[in-house]
Amino acid sequence: MEIKGTGIAKNINTPDDMNKTEKPLRDEKFKINRVDINILKSKLQESEAKEFKKNILFLSILVLGLASMGIYFSL
Repeated sequence: MEIKGTGIAKNINTPDDMNKTEKPLRDEKFKINRVDINILKSKLQESEAKEFKKNILFLSILVLGLASMGIYFSL
């Protein structure tokens, strides 16, 4: 093998004593985890239900506050 531009030739030998059937260092295969769409939908529905309850609570407190202020100021 000759390095470009230098004119120097290097002899690089690779070892041939390794078997081609040897296992690589990491033989673990990457496992693809699949997600069930129904589980995702149920989690989303639960979080939306919690948010809806919070919104209803806030709205009802606001309406009660405005109604009580209206009654107070009308007297």
